[in-house]
Amino acid sequence: MPDDDKKDAQRFETLKDSVFRVGHIRRGSVTRRFMPCGKQPCRCHAMPPQLHGPYYQWTRKLRGKTVTVHLREQEAEHIQGWIENARKLDRIVADMEKLSLRVTERLLRLLKPA
Repeated sequence: MPDDDKKDAQRFETLKDSVFRVGHIRRGSVTRRFMPCGKQPCRCHAMPPQLHGPYYQWTRKLRGKTVTVHLREQEAEHIQGWIENARKLDRIVADMEKLSLRVTERLLRLLKPA
């Protein structure tokens, strides 16, 4: 096995192993918002405004529709970690695809008649 093949095989195994270490995943994003209320004499309508919050929201797509869920701060922290895990998984899969493309191209060249 040439050096490139060996290195690629080892790298692919490393990537496969790293998939198992990712942990729980969620898609979407978490936002932290400060907002005004509807009561006119409130401090949030003063100049400068002192908005209410922070409020946390998790937003994602579900069957083509945007879904937003209001969260407590502790929930937002957990979900943010799971979202980061999903991004990490995406990076690993992208690396696996790139590596697989290189390896399979090399294999296809070997199959071509001389």
